Amino acid sequence: MTPLYAGLDVSDKKTNICLVNSDGDLHWQGVCPSDPDALSRVLKKRSPGLDTVVLETGPISSFLYHGLQERGIDAVCICARHAKGVLSTRLNKSDENDAEGLAQLARTGWFKVVHTKGQSTHLDRTLLRVRHQLVKSHTDMLNQLRGLLKLFGLRLGGATTAGKRAERLQRLFEQEPALGPLLDPLVSAITGLEHELKKLDRAVKQQAASDPVCKRLMSVPGVGPITALTFKSSIEDPARFKRACDVGAYAGLTPRRFQSGDMDTMGHISKRGDRMLRRALYEAANSVLGRLKRDCALKAWGQKLAEHKGPKRARVAVARKLAVLMHRLWTQEEEFDWQKAQATLAKPFCQPLLPAPFVGLG
Repeated sequence: MTPLYAGLDVSDKKTNICLVNSDGDLHWQGVCPSDPDALSRVLKKRSPGLDTVVLETGPISSFLYHGLQERGIDAVCICARHAKGVLSTRLNKSDENDAEGLAQLARTGWFKVVHTKGQSTHLDRTLLRVRHQLVKSHTDMLNQLRGLLKLFGLRLGGATTAGKRAERLQRLFEQEPALGPLLDPLVSAITGLEHELKKLDRAVKQQAASDPVCKRLMSVPGVGPITALTFKSSIEDPARFKRACDVGAYAGLTPRRFQSGDMDTMGHISKRGDRMLRRALYEAANSVLGRLKRDCALKAWGQKLAEHKGPKRARVAVARKLAVLMHRLWTQEEEFDWQKAQATLAKPFCQPLLPAPFVGLG
C-alpha cells in the first residue's frame, strides 16, 4: 500500500485537508469542520495507508492534536513560524495551497516537531494567564484613576492598600464633590479586581505547595510560587532538553546572531520563545538582585556584572542562570543548597550564543 501524507490547514470553523503520495502527487483535497471526530473520519476514509499528518501551531492545535491522537491518527504539530518560511515561497497564498504545502512537508520530513502540552499543564497555564490579565487590568485602571485625579490637581499618593486608598479618595472627593459619582465605578472595579486577585494568589500558592516539583524549585533564591508554577508548566518535561543551558534559549533569553561572510553581529536577546516563562524568570532575577537579603554567589555575580554591563543585561544573565539552575535541580531531584551554591554558582554556566534547536512552544 502506497503511504500517504496529510497536511491540515486549520482555521476556527473549517480545516483544509490535502493528501499526497510518496512521489508528491496530489491524492485528495477537501474541507471538513475543525473537529477531531470529523477529521479522523475523513482521514480514515480517504487514506487507508496514512503515514504522517501535519498541522501548524495555533489556538486550537492542541485540542485537535490530542483529539486525533486519541482516535488513532499519528498527528504531529510543527512550528507555524518555520512552516511560514516554506509556504511563503508559493506565488499564491490560499488555504488549499497551504494544506498542500504542509502535506509536502510531511512527505519530505523537513520540519521540526513541536512539543504539545497536556491538558493538566494547560489548566495551570490558564490559571497563570488569568492572573496576569487581572494584574494588567488592575494596573491600567489604577493608573487611569491617578491620571484623572491629576486633571483636577489631586494626587492619590502612596496609597497602596484598599483601606488607605479609600480614606485618601474620601478626602480628595471632599475637595471636588462632583468627582465622586463619576469615579465610583472605576474605584469599585479596582476593588473587585483586588478581591479576585487575592483568590487567584491563594489558588496559585496552593497549587505550587501541593506539587513536589514546584516545592523543589521554590528553594531557589528569588523563586516563588508563581515563578515555580510557570517554569513547571512551561517546561512540562525536562527530558525534552539535552542540555540545561537550552532552557535559556527556549525562553528567548539568548542573543541573536547574524553572520555572513566577514560580518558577524551579536544582537539583543531573541525574545522568541515562551513569553510567560521569560517574564517570570526576569522577575525572579530582579528579586535576586534587588530584594534578596541573604548573601548568594549568584547575587554577587549579577551585581558585579551590573557594574560593567548595566542592570538590564545583568537581570537577563541572572534569569538565564536561574533557568539552568532550576532545570538541573528538577532533573537531579535535589533542592537548592546554599553552601554548595557558593562553590558551583560562581562557575560559568554553558551559555549558548545561538538559540538551541527548536523544542516547541505548544
